[in-house]
Amino acid sequence: MTKVSMTVNGKAASGEAEGRTLLSSFLREELGLTGTHVGCDTSQCGACVVHVNGVAVKSCTMLAAEAEGAEVATIEGQAAPDGTLNVIQQAFQDHHGLQCGFCTPGMVMSAAALLKDNPKPSEQEIREYLEGNLCRCTGYHNIVKAILAASGQDASAIAAE
Repeated sequence: MTKVSMTVNGKAASGEAEGRTLLSSFLREELGLTGTHVGCDTSQCGACVVHVNGVAVKSCTMLAAEAEGAEVATIEGQAAPDGTLNVIQQAFQDHHGLQCGFCTPGMVMSAAALLKDNPKPSEQEIREYLEGNLCRCTGYHNIVKAILAASGQDASAIAAE
Protein backbone atom coordinates (compact mmCIF):
# COMPACT_ATOMS: atom_id res chain seq x y z
CA MET A 1 0.00 0.00 0.00
CA THR A 2 1.16 3.47 -0.88
CA LYS A 3 -0.10 6.81 0.36
CA VAL A 4 -1.65 8.83 -2.46
CA SER A 5 -2.31 12.54 -2.01
CA MET A 6 -4.10 14.90 -4.36
CA THR A 7 -6.40 17.88 -4.33
CA VAL A 8 -9.98 16.81 -5.02
CA ASN A 9 -12.59 19.45 -5.71
CA GLY A 10 -10.32 22.07 -4.19
CA LYS A 11 -9.57 20.19 -0.97
CA ALA A 12 -6.54 18.16 0.04
CA ALA A 13 -7.28 14.44 0.03
CA SER A 14 -5.18 11.38 0.65
CA GLY A 15 -5.55 7.70 1.21
CA GLU A 16 -3.91 4.33 0.84
CA ALA A 17 -3.83 2.50 -2.47
CA GLU A 18 -2.25 -0.58 -3.96
CA GLY A 19 -0.21 0.01 -7.07
CA ARG A 20 -2.98 -1.47 -9.21
CA THR A 21 -5.78 0.65 -7.72
CA LEU A 22 -7.62 2.62 -10.38
CA LEU A 23 -8.39 6.28 -9.80
CA SER A 24 -12.12 5.50 -10.09
CA SER A 25 -11.85 2.94 -7.28
CA PHE A 26 -9.71 5.25 -5.15
CA LEU A 27 -12.22 8.08 -5.48
CA ARG A 28 -15.19 5.84 -4.71
CA GLU A 29 -13.79 3.47 -2.09
CA GLU A 30 -11.02 5.39 -0.37
CA LEU A 31 -12.41 8.94 -0.58
CA GLY A 32 -16.12 8.10 -0.56
CA LEU A 33 -16.86 10.12 -3.71
CA THR A 34 -19.36 7.75 -5.26
CA GLY A 35 -20.62 10.18 -7.91
CA THR A 36 -17.92 8.90 -10.22
CA HIS A 37 -19.61 5.84 -11.66
CA VAL A 38 -18.00 2.71 -13.04
CA GLY A 39 -20.07 1.20 -15.79
CA CYS A 40 -17.76 -0.98 -17.82
CA ASP A 41 -14.18 -1.12 -16.43
CA THR A 42 -12.98 -1.09 -20.05
CA SER A 43 -12.97 2.63 -20.92
CA GLN A 44 -16.00 2.27 -23.17
CA CYS A 45 -18.85 4.03 -21.35
CA GLY A 46 -17.49 7.32 -19.95
CA ALA A 47 -19.46 7.12 -16.69
CA CYS A 48 -16.22 7.57 -14.78
CA VAL A 49 -15.00 10.81 -16.41
CA VAL A 50 -13.26 13.21 -14.03
CA HIS A 51 -10.85 16.07 -14.66
CA VAL A 52 -7.20 15.61 -13.76
CA ASN A 53 -5.18 18.80 -13.94
CA GLY A 54 -7.93 20.29 -16.07
CA VAL A 55 -8.11 17.43 -18.58
CA ALA A 56 -11.08 15.07 -18.87
CA VAL A 57 -9.97 11.48 -18.27
CA LYS A 58 -11.74 8.19 -17.85
CA SER A 59 -10.74 7.41 -14.29
CA CYS A 60 -11.04 3.66 -14.90
CA THR A 61 -7.98 3.92 -17.17
CA MET A 62 -5.74 5.76 -14.73
CA LEU A 63 -4.02 4.43 -11.66
CA ALA A 64 -4.58 6.34 -8.43
CA ALA A 65 -0.82 6.65 -8.01
CA GLU A 66 -0.63 8.47 -11.35
CA ALA A 67 -2.80 11.21 -9.82
CA GLU A 68 -0.32 11.82 -7.00
CA GLY A 69 -0.16 15.59 -6.45
CA ALA A 70 -2.77 16.26 -9.12
CA GLU A 71 -5.80 18.54 -9.09
CA VAL A 72 -8.84 16.27 -9.53
CA ALA A 73 -12.38 17.49 -10.13
CA THR A 74 -15.34 15.14 -9.76
CA ILE A 75 -19.08 15.57 -10.17
CA GLU A 76 -19.34 16.29 -6.43
CA GLY A 77 -17.37 19.49 -6.94
CA GLN A 78 -19.49 20.88 -9.75
CA ALA A 79 -22.33 22.39 -7.73
CA ALA A 80 -21.82 25.44 -5.52
CA PRO A 81 -21.16 24.80 -1.82
CA ASP A 82 -24.79 25.63 -1.05
CA GLY A 83 -25.94 22.94 -3.48
CA THR A 84 -26.89 25.28 -6.32
CA LEU A 85 -26.33 23.43 -9.58
CA ASN A 86 -23.79 24.77 -12.04
CA VAL A 87 -24.98 25.91 -15.47
CA ILE A 88 -24.36 22.50 -17.07
CA GLN A 89 -26.12 20.56 -14.32
CA GLN A 90 -29.05 22.97 -14.43
CA ALA A 91 -29.28 22.65 -18.21
CA PHE A 92 -29.34 18.84 -17.91
CA GLN A 93 -32.23 19.20 -15.47
CA ASP A 94 -34.07 21.84 -17.50
CA HIS A 95 -33.74 19.97 -20.80
CA HIS A 96 -34.32 16.46 -19.41
CA GLY A 97 -30.79 15.37 -20.31
CA LEU A 98 -30.95 12.50 -17.88
CA GLN A 99 -33.21 9.60 -17.15
CA CYS A 100 -31.76 6.89 -14.94
CA GLY A 101 -28.81 9.17 -14.13
CA PHE A 102 -26.08 6.56 -14.28
CA CYS A 103 -24.20 8.19 -17.15
CA THR A 104 -24.96 11.74 -16.02
CA PRO A 105 -21.82 12.40 -13.93
CA GLY A 106 -19.57 11.43 -16.82
CA MET A 107 -21.71 13.35 -19.30
CA VAL A 108 -21.61 16.50 -17.15
CA MET A 109 -17.85 16.24 -16.67
CA SER A 110 -17.33 15.64 -20.40
CA ALA A 111 -19.60 18.57 -21.24
CA ALA A 112 -17.61 20.80 -18.89
CA ALA A 113 -14.37 19.83 -20.63
CA LEU A 114 -15.91 20.45 -24.05
CA LEU A 115 -17.27 23.87 -23.10
CA LYS A 116 -13.96 24.86 -21.55
CA ASP A 117 -12.19 24.18 -24.85
CA ASN A 118 -15.05 25.13 -27.18
CA PRO A 119 -17.51 27.54 -25.51
CA LYS A 120 -19.96 27.53 -28.45
CA PRO A 121 -19.87 24.03 -29.98
CA SER A 122 -22.17 23.04 -32.81
CA GLU A 123 -24.59 20.14 -32.45
CA GLN A 124 -22.23 17.99 -34.53
CA GLU A 125 -19.22 18.94 -32.38
CA ILE A 126 -21.13 17.99 -29.24
CA ARG A 127 -22.17 14.64 -30.69
CA GLU A 128 -18.61 13.89 -31.79
CA TYR A 129 -17.16 14.89 -28.42
CA LEU A 130 -19.58 12.60 -26.59
CA GLU A 131 -18.69 9.53 -28.67
CA GLY A 132 -16.85 8.10 -25.65
CA ASN A 133 -19.87 8.47 -23.37
CA LEU A 134 -22.68 5.93 -23.53
CA CYS A 135 -26.26 6.49 -22.45
CA ARG A 136 -28.80 3.70 -22.67
CA CYS A 137 -31.84 5.80 -21.78
CA THR A 138 -32.00 9.19 -23.45
CA GLY A 139 -31.12 8.80 -27.11
CA TYR A 140 -28.72 11.74 -26.60
CA HIS A 141 -31.03 14.41 -28.07
CA ASN A 142 -31.80 16.02 -24.73
CA ILE A 143 -28.18 15.74 -23.64
CA VAL A 144 -27.15 17.66 -26.75
CA LYS A 145 -29.91 20.21 -26.05
CA ALA A 146 -28.65 20.61 -22.50
CA ILE A 147 -25.08 21.23 -23.61
CA LEU A 148 -26.19 23.72 -26.25
CA ALA A 149 -28.28 25.52 -23.61
CA ALA A 150 -25.38 25.52 -21.14
CA SER A 151 -23.26 27.18 -23.82
CA GLY A 152 -25.89 29.91 -24.20
CA GLN A 153 -27.12 28.67 -27.57
CA ASP A 154 -30.66 27.92 -28.74
CA ALA A 155 -31.41 24.25 -28.14
CA SER A 156 -34.88 24.28 -29.67
CA ALA A 157 -33.63 23.24 -33.12
CA ILE A 158 -32.73 19.75 -31.89
CA ALA A 159 -35.67 17.49 -32.69
CA ALA A 160 -36.42 14.64 -30.33
CA GLU A 161 -36.62 11.25 -32.02
